[in-house]
Amino acid sequence: MQVRSTSQARWDAVSLGEIMLRLDPGDGRVRTTRQFTVWEGGGEYNVTRGLKRCFGLDTTVVTAIPENDVGLLLLDFIYQGGVDTSNIVWVPFDGIGRDARVGLNFTERGFGVRGALGVSDRANSAASKLKKGDIDWNRIFAQEGARWLHTGGIFAALSETTPEVVLEAMQAARANGTVVSYDLNYRPSLWKANGGKERAREVNREIARYVDVMIGNEEDFTAALGFEVEDVDETITGLQVENFKKMIQRVVAEFPHFRAVATTLRDVHSASVNDWGAILYADGEFYEATHRPKLEIYDRVGGGDSFASGLIYGFLSEMSPQQCVEYGAAHGALAMTTPGDTTMATLREVEKLVGGGSARVDR
Repeated sequence: MQVRSTSQARWDAVSLGEIMLRLDPGDGRVRTTRQFTVWEGGGEYNVTRGLKRCFGLDTTVVTAIPENDVGLLLLDFIYQGGVDTSNIVWVPFDGIGRDARVGLNFTERGFGVRGALGVSDRANSAASKLKKGDIDWNRIFAQEGARWLHTGGIFAALSETTPEVVLEAMQAARANGTVVSYDLNYRPSLWKANGGKERAREVNREIARYVDVMIGNEEDFTAALGFEVEDVDETITGLQVENFKKMIQRVVAEFPHFRAVATTLRDVHSASVNDWGAILYADGEFYEATHRPKLEIYDRVGGGDSFASGLIYGFLSEMSPQQCVEYGAAHGALAMTTPGDTTMATLREVEKLVGGGSARVDR
């Protein structure tokens, strides 16, 4: 995959999306807790944060935040992650968040037979109010330069205007030689009052025309693009993997401009134990990451985003397709061993896992 050199671009990667505050009840439940731990997170932002925090690349985020103390709290989290904040749109606060606010995501990590639970409180967020013409994409992609743009289906689902912002960003990126990746990230709750699956497919199929690297899982490709997976095996080995490959071949046949398609594979034994793997289609070939059966999960939220950042790091580092998918799967696995949406892994830990390292004590 041809990617611009670092000498031609200020940014290794740019993300477009909403950043929320995640309120985490820890070992308790949202409905009964008396305290929350607060993190930041957002499907698109998590990817560029991982590229910066774990892999050391220069990244920036395009989003909108209201000018109040809650917005400044969110900014403080972004500072800790190291992602550049110069492309944040600051929106005047009206006093009660009638026009713009910080979105909240109440998230239980789940345990055993109790699955993870997410309850969004994000309507009328500042990011959802972004519209075409609000961002100077020419400055970002033509004047400053960027090697990669990442955005996704979560941001596209937030309002009637956000798909137009996605399309505007992608068109500007492609015109300036920037690779575009998109994580379908289908969320039924976001589309429920916004046209459901029918509208999700309409929006995502239009966006797909401008995507170079498409990322998603089984539900994403089925619900958001309309490609059914023939489900004849409940595990991620054997026939199920072959069915995923057949689905990806159908996807590429309809969207031949895709330069790569990547999907995570997950078989949920319980909230705490998953089988984990991934497949990458590139250069007309399939590449499978190391299959990790019965991976112990501490917090599964953000695992797919960390897969995406590891995969993109591989492409930006001009690794082979096999290495790209291995780095993605390893980073996703490590991210699910710690709390919060964002990665706490290091490049050394990712390289160790890719190289077959074990969980023996490191001292």
